[in-house]
Amino acid sequence: MDTIPADEFRAQAGADGWRAGDDGARIDYATGDFATGARLFAAIAELAEQANHHPDVDVRYSRVGVHLFTHSAGGLTHKDVELANRISVAADELGIPVDGAP
Repeated sequence: MDTIPADEFRAQAGADGWRAGDDGARIDYATGDFATGARLFAAIAELAEQANHHPDVDVRYSRVGVHLFTHSAGGLTHKDVELANRISVAADELGIPVDGAP
């Protein structure tokens, strides 16, 4: 699987708050409470299983952080873009904003 540069990831993932660099792509969501974070994590887990592509997820009391990186390719790939887009949709459907978003 071919890697893609961070700027290509950002262009394809849109302006949804994803930050991309050499170490992968990251986003933080402001969940406000642990139960909401758990719901977001459950949605991410389901999407990851469907895609057979598993991000690192950090669930805290009032936020959830997600890190995407295709380890087998050694960088970002189109699988990361696709999962990022699906995670963004899931967070939006749950009414969870990007941490730091207006």
